[in-house]
Amino acid sequence: MNDIPAATQFDPSLVARYDVAGPRYTSYPTAPQFKANFGAASLCRVIRASNEDPIPRALSLYVHVPFCLSPCFYCGCNRVITRDPGQAARYLERLYREIELIAPQFDRDRLVQQLHFGGGTPNFLSDMSLMKDLLDSLSRHFSFSHEVDREYGIEIDPRFADGTYVRGLGELGFNRISVGIQDFDPKVQQAVNRIQSIEQTREVLDAAKASAFRSTSVDLIYGLPFQTVDAFSRTLEQVVALDPDRVAVYGYAHLPEMFKAQRQIDAADLPDTATRLALFGRALEFLTSAGYVYVGMDHFAKAGDELVLAQRSGTLQRNFQGYSTHGDCDIVGLGVSAIGRIGNSYSQNARDLIGYYAALDAGRIPVAKGLELDDDDVIRRAVIGELMCHGRLDKQAFGERYQLIFDEYFTKARQRLQPLIADGLVLETPLDIQVTSRGRLLLRIIAMCFDAYLDGKVQTARYSRVI
Repeated sequence: MNDIPAATQFDPSLVARYDVAGPRYTSYPTAPQFKANFGAASLCRVIRASNEDPIPRALSLYVHVPFCLSPCFYCGCNRVITRDPGQAARYLERLYREIELIAPQFDRDRLVQQLHFGGGTPNFLSDMSLMKDLLDSLSRHFSFSHEVDREYGIEIDPRFADGTYVRGLGELGFNRISVGIQDFDPKVQQAVNRIQSIEQTREVLDAAKASAFRSTSVDLIYGLPFQTVDAFSRTLEQVVALDPDRVAVYGYAHLPEMFKAQRQIDAADLPDTATRLALFGRALEFLTSAGYVYVGMDHFAKAGDELVLAQRSGTLQRNFQGYSTHGDCDIVGLGVSAIGRIGNSYSQNARDLIGYYAALDAGRIPVAKGLELDDDDVIRRAVIGELMCHGRLDKQAFGERYQLIFDEYFTKARQRLQPLIADGLVLETPLDIQVTSRGRLLLRIIAMCFDAYLDGKVQTARYSRVI
């Protein structure tokens, strides 16, 4: 059993010193390292190799639905704003082609243990017959697991869904739902162009709970324009009253040079650094006092949630959806911009509809770029995963697993750790590395010490701030 620190210490002055930009490490190496020389042929080759594993590796399907009916100004997701329902049919036509091309590459004994619909707004497919047809296509071409622990999740915008729609999703087999909230304060909602009532949100969550969904999750964002600690505290009270199983509290990354919609936000309206940190500090205090466990990296869950239990048992992992109990699955990314992970490789589809449609119209799997990990990548990915998921790394056991002497192999990384050790974020002994309660909020900073591609430097234009 792995012991989770009894408390997560929030020291605003310490966090402020380390509040720089850095990767989120949903993959390592991170997406900026993907290369255009990894295409469809490369993907098919690594799939064939993965089929040869002695024990068939389960699959996780990620389906990207890029469309949204209106723009949320804070959003950095890959999405297309449209009110044309015909876009759904045109997109699904190509998505079915992609499924037909990629599914036969996998042996049929590889069961789909996890399915996740993200976006954009997956409930842009508002006609339940479209959603049913898509699931039917997936289940025809892949072997869906019927185990009780299978995880079929979907992200929902409650402004464009109701209880009837959510109950329909439950009948189709979905058992996890994630709902965006961001903030219930009217002034903040107006500033980010997302007007969403508590009643709309409650209807969706209550319908999920009544429809045998195993888990409900909500997303909040701090650092948005006009947020104050008092007003955000009211949002937290309202969220806890909704009783979700998980709460994600993300820091807003203001990168208007990368995301056009963010140019609608006046930087002068954003909270200053001290207020931004106080917002997260309030969320940490409020949610933990309400019985949620801080899993790490912005994620909170009830004490009996699968994420918390997996962390305690040492089986928690990370993938492109964040923390996961199925992180060992090979991930098949379907749809425009979707990212997959097969064995020791990553691949990403074309990021725009023009490129995505053109590849499929020509009969090609729409991979635009990717990466095959070398031995060093695999080793560093394992270190980062251990520290971010479990907060401890056994040097000797790790060295035996990868046939190396840990202290020698990671000489530079351990040098980068020294200031963090001095600040009490990390403890290092000859036997292990341990993240302290002071360091749990700065997991990204700790992981960056082991990132060979950063080499001690941060490219701020590519990454969000760590808090």
